[in-house]
Formats: sequence, structure tokens, C-alpha cells
Amino acid sequence: MTDRARATMSILEVKNLGVQFSTPDGAVYAVNGLTFALDKGQTLGIVGESGSGKSQSVLAMMGLLARNGKASGQALYKGTNLLDMPADALNKIRGNRMAMIFQDPMTSLNPYLTVERQMTEVLQFHKGQDRATARAASVRMLDAVKIPEAARRVTMYPHEFSGGMRQRVMIAMALLCEPEVLIADEPTTALDVTVQAQILTLLRELQRDFGTAIVLITHDLGVVAGLCDQVMVLYGGRVMEQGNAQHIFHHASHPYTLGLLRAIPRMDRDADSLLAIPGAPPNMARLPKGCPFSERCAIVNSQCRDVMPVLEPLGDGSATLRACHKSVGTVQAMHAEGASA
Repeated sequence: MTDRARATMSILEVKNLGVQFSTPDGAVYAVNGLTFALDKGQTLGIVGESGSGKSQSVLAMMGLLARNGKASGQALYKGTNLLDMPADALNKIRGNRMAMIFQDPMTSLNPYLTVERQMTEVLQFHKGQDRATARAASVRMLDAVKIPEAARRVTMYPHEFSGGMRQRVMIAMALLCEPEVLIADEPTTALDVTVQAQILTLLRELQRDFGTAIVLITHDLGVVAGLCDQVMVLYGGRVMEQGNAQHIFHHASHPYTLGLLRAIPRMDRDADSLLAIPGAPPNMARLPKGCPFSERCAIVNSQCRDVMPVLEPLGDGSATLRACHKSVGTVQAMHAEGASA
């Protein structure tokens, strides 16, 4: 590898990532063909409904799949494939150079240990710090995530914190070793809108201060709009649309992406006029033969049902990729007609 290639190497580069689960009913292909690159200070939003493969894709990268799960492809951290790493080598990266904020802090934090014990263990394991040094660093990080009276509250147990404060503790733990990659799995789920806004502001500030690359998993496109540079829209374990976040927000070209955008609540719309996507996500054990979204798409035809669309460049110079047999004009006309109905 040349010096120039090494200097421009992405921190995280994922190539054709797949996740397969063995079940009594046969193989379930939860994730198929994810490819992306993430540089320092960038944020990638992975968006989709429950069951679309968002969480399984990042759990595969972190070596945290269930026992019946198997990952394929490559997840390169600075050129080294995480999927091939033995557990001992991977443990030196997880929680250190790559960290993860899980969806539910109450089930991710140990209820029997104080916050201090859980945070200091991270620094003792990864950095070899003594207990006093690790405690001081933990208090400073709790201060950084805006937990009041951090020196006192560090001795408390998780149940003594509110939901928003527990999420801040999880973020503090993830950032203790100043990771280069932070994976946030639905970090604002089940929090009220005020706390959601505070958590997103916190992530932006921490990214600015530490230069951390973030993979943000969410079903909320409003969250993506406020934080992400790139966005990947998943459905049925496959990428439907992928590219620059602002371009996709303003020029979405896949029926599923447009359906998600229409479903965002708006202040100028009555509460009883929310626009949901008809139908339900597919059974991952019995996916359609063609496009995964074909059973719910308003402009589906026989080609959509029988032939899997290829994820390919949009062709407008934007570097956006999408997987759809229909022309952009047809899709956007359908969206405009539905929006005016």
C-alpha cells in the first residue's frame, strides 16, 4: 500500500456485508450486500423500519451476532477485516477504537454495579489505568455529556437515573477511550422530544470535539436530517437508496424513501392525516422473488415482482445509488400525486 493510499484510507469500509441466520425453517438472510465507507468526522445514517436489517448489520461488524448468525463480506477497520478477527484481537478494538451505544440503556447497563464501577472497568481494561485515575476520567466524561453533579452521581446505580440520563451515561462510557468510530443504535428511542434534541446536540458537539465517525441507526428521518452526512435506506435487508443525506431528502427517488418522508409528522398537517406506508414489512424467511418492497409499492408491475433491481448510480451526477426498476420521473410523479391526494 502506498503512503498516499494509507493517508486517504477510510476509518471504516464495509464491502458487500451479508448476515445470515440458521433457523428451524431454513436460512434467513437478514442483510444483503451493504457497502459504504466512513471517514473521520463523518456521520452515516442507516434508516428503515423495524426488521429491515439495521441493527444486525452493525452487530455483525462488532462481532456481536447471535450464535446462529453468520456474517460474510468485509468490514475493514483501517484496512483490517473485523469479521475475520479472533475474539482476543477484536476485544482490543471494541469499546476502545470502536464503541457502540445500544438502544436500551437499562438493559445494557449492569443494574448491580454502580456507574463508577462500569466506567472505570473500561479504562482499566483498555488503557491499563489505576482505579483513581480511571474514576477521575469517568467524572470528566460525565461532565462532558452534561450530567449534573457528576462527581456525586458517578457512585449511583443505573436505576437512580432517568431515561435520558442513562442514555448520557451510555454515551459517556462509549466515549471514554475516545473511539474513532461510534455506532449509535436508536439512541433517542423512547425518549421525549426535548431529551431527543439534547442527545442529538450532544452527539454533534462530541463529534466536533473528538472528530469521531458515527454510524447512526434510526427509523426517524428527522433525526438523520439533523445529524447525518450520508444516508442508507434499508428494506428487507437490502439497500433501496444510498447517498448524500441532503440530496436524498430533497430529491428522493425510491418509492420506499418517499414513503418514509411522507410519514414524517408535520406541523402543517392535522394529527389525523398522518400518511403511513400501506401494508407491513416482509417476512424475512419468505422474501419476495423480486424487489423486497414490491408487496407494498403503489407502482409495482410484474418486473418488480419477478426481478431483483440492481443498486446502481442514479445518473444525475449526485453519486446517489438506488435499487428500482422505475424511472425517477415515474416515482416522483407517483409521490406528488399521493401528496396532493
